[in-house]
Amino acid sequence: MSDGEFWFCLKHHTVEGRDGCRNADRLGPYTTELEASRALENVEARNEAWDNDPDWNDDADAPRD
Repeated sequence: MSDGEFWFCLKHHTVEGRDGCRNADRLGPYTTELEASRALENVEARNEAWDNDPDWNDDADAPRD
């Protein structure tokens, strides 16, 4: 694998080096293989945080005209 560059392949659900699948099919780069292996967990956690952020919640009750 590449030294210091790892990606998580969304197509194969594996960690890849620089010469893996096309960039449109993967997340990264990450500095360690471990970070890349946890990519989906991080995406899920960020999405949950954003979904519950009152400053960015489109579903929150907004003042009506």
